[in-house]
Amino acid sequence: MVVLDRDTVKVPGLGVVRAETLVARIGRRWTVGGRSFLVLTPSIRDTVNSVSRKAQIVGPKDLPALVWNTDVKPGDFVIEVGSGSGAVTVVLANAVGPEGRVVSYDLRSDFLTRARENVAAAGLSERVEFKVGDPRSEIAERDADAFIVDIPDPWEAVRAAEKALRPCGHFASYSPNVEQVNRTVASLRARTFVEIRTVEIIEREIEASESGTRPSFAPLGHTGYLTFARSVLETL
Repeated sequence: MVVLDRDTVKVPGLGVVRAETLVARIGRRWTVGGRSFLVLTPSIRDTVNSVSRKAQIVGPKDLPALVWNTDVKPGDFVIEVGSGSGAVTVVLANAVGPEGRVVSYDLRSDFLTRARENVAAAGLSERVEFKVGDPRSEIAERDADAFIVDIPDPWEAVRAAEKALRPCGHFASYSPNVEQVNRTVASLRARTFVEIRTVEIIEREIEASESGTRPSFAPLGHTGYLTFARSVLETL
């Protein structure tokens, strides 16, 4: 992905070209040095796949499930715990729209720097506030629509989520192993959360050609488990 933020931009593997040249070829074939390319505007999937990584990111098959299951929509206020490289931040900022707001926490300032750079490259900086802090203890934000967690011990952030979420707000965490899931679910059950569930997203690509259609032989690798819940004032 090439960010057209100046008159001349560097295209990896090709060199420096004028931004207006790329703009003029959007949706068309562009031939340079005997090589041909299609010039496309980036989708949110392209943007996430192009982020500069300092920490491992949540993958593209899990990101849509995070947004869907937490009902993140234009105008929402979302708290993110664990900025990492900013991939989830980019997706959340895109989902809340220009009237929405994302506050993203991380303990490490170097992770925040990388996440801030990736959000800026996506053109979404005005929607995101980055903070150095530990939401596992206490945060000032309240009445959030969603609380998204991607840290090694998500169960430690459940108490903060309970305080920060509006009634019926959504909690979500991403965890690579089941022990993290067990402890997170136990913590949610001990507090005023309902509709607690955990899913694993399995995606298999289908290859279609003139000779036939079949599932791809690519392995169905595990990425992580997504745990969801809703915050309420009272449970049954």
